[in-house]
Amino acid sequence: MEFDYALVGGGLQAALIALAVRAHQPTARIAIVERGTSLGGNHTWCFHADDVPADAADAGGWLAPLVVTRWTGYDVAFPGHRRTLDSAYACVTSERVDVVVRPVVDALWLGEHATVVESRRVATSTRELTATVVIDARGPDAMSARALAAGAGWQVFLGQEVHAPAHGVTHPMLMDATVPQVGGFRFMYVLPLGPDRLLLEDTIFADTPALDLDESRRAIAAYAAARAWVLGAVIREETGSLPLPLEVGAPSVDPAAPLVAGYAGGWFHPVTGYSFPIAARLATLVASMPAAELFGDALTAAARAQGQQLAFAGRLNRMLFGWYPPERRYHVLERFYRLPEATIRRFYALQLTRTDRARIVLGRPPRGMSLRAALGGRAAWRPE
Repeated sequence: MEFDYALVGGGLQAALIALAVRAHQPTARIAIVERGTSLGGNHTWCFHADDVPADAADAGGWLAPLVVTRWTGYDVAFPGHRRTLDSAYACVTSERVDVVVRPVVDALWLGEHATVVESRRVATSTRELTATVVIDARGPDAMSARALAAGAGWQVFLGQEVHAPAHGVTHPMLMDATVPQVGGFRFMYVLPLGPDRLLLEDTIFADTPALDLDESRRAIAAYAAARAWVLGAVIREETGSLPLPLEVGAPSVDPAAPLVAGYAGGWFHPVTGYSFPIAARLATLVASMPAAELFGDALTAAARAQGQQLAFAGRLNRMLFGWYPPERRYHVLERFYRLPEATIRRFYALQLTRTDRARIVLGRPPRGMSLRAALGGRAAWRPE
C-alpha cells in the first residue's frame, strides 16, 4: 500500500499534519497508524491567536474545524499579582480531533501498534505500508524515558470536566497560583466550556513524574468550594506527566530516517510542555511542499530555529528547577507575567527574539532570590 505520507501515532501532531496536507495537497494520499481505538486520545489542547498562522485558524482555515470554544482573553493570578491579557484563546478537544480528522485520511489503522518504523515503511504485526515520507509522531514517551535518565522537571496534572450550573466564569484562568504551593509550582487552570460546564485542572511543576490523583481531586473540590461553584457529575478526567527537560537538542533532519515530530522529536515547548504552536508550524511546513521535497533547506532551517529556542528554554528550566525550592517557583512566573504582553505571546509560541530573552532573564530577580549566589554555585534562595 503506497502513500505520500504515513503518520505513526494519532495524536495532535499527526492530526495537524493530516489536516494541513489535505488543505494544501488535496490529492495526497495519507495514512495514520495509531495504537489506540480513536484519534486524539483523551486530551484538551488550547492555543493563543498569535500562536498559529492566521489563515489556518480563521474561519475557513484548516485549523478552524477543530475549535470547539473561543474566548477573547484570559486571566492569571499570583499571590502578589493579577492580570487580564487580551490574547484570544481557543480550545480543541480529542473528541473533535477524531471527528474532523477521520474523513481526511485515505487509510486509518486503529488499534494497531507499529512494530517497524523506517524512512519509507511502517509495519504492524499483521500488515505494512510504504510511503514517500514517514513521520513518527508517537508522543512524549521516548522523551520521558530520556528525561528520567538525564534529569528533568515535570508538569503533572489532573483535569476534570464537570457539570457546574451557573458557574459565572466568562473566560479562562490560565494560572491561578493563589492556591497552596504544595509539591512544586502549583496552579489551577480553568476553562469555561459552556454555561454549565467547566474544565478544572490541578497542575504542578514538580521534581518527579508522580501524580497523587486523590490529592488533586481534593484540591479541585476545595478550589470550587471556595468559589461557591456547585459541581455536579464528572464528565471525564484527563491526566498527564510531561517531561520539562533541562537540555534538549535540535530536532533531527535525516532523509534516511523517519521525521520524528511532536514531543519526541523536540517540536514542543520545554518550559510549559505546550506543543500546539510548534506542531501547527511543522504541519504547515510539511504541507507546503510535495512529500518528495520535504527533506530540504526549509525543514533544516526550521529545525535549526527550533533548536535555538530549545537551548534557551533548557536554560530557563535549569533556573526554575535548580535555583528555586518547589514552594517558591511561583515567584518566577509571577515576575514573568509583568513583562510586555507581546513578549508573553512570543514565549508561549516559542518564537522569542533576542530582546525577549534579555527581558526574561535580566532585571531585578524575584523576591528572595540571590542571583549572585546562583551564579556562584551557592544556594540561590534566601529564606524569608
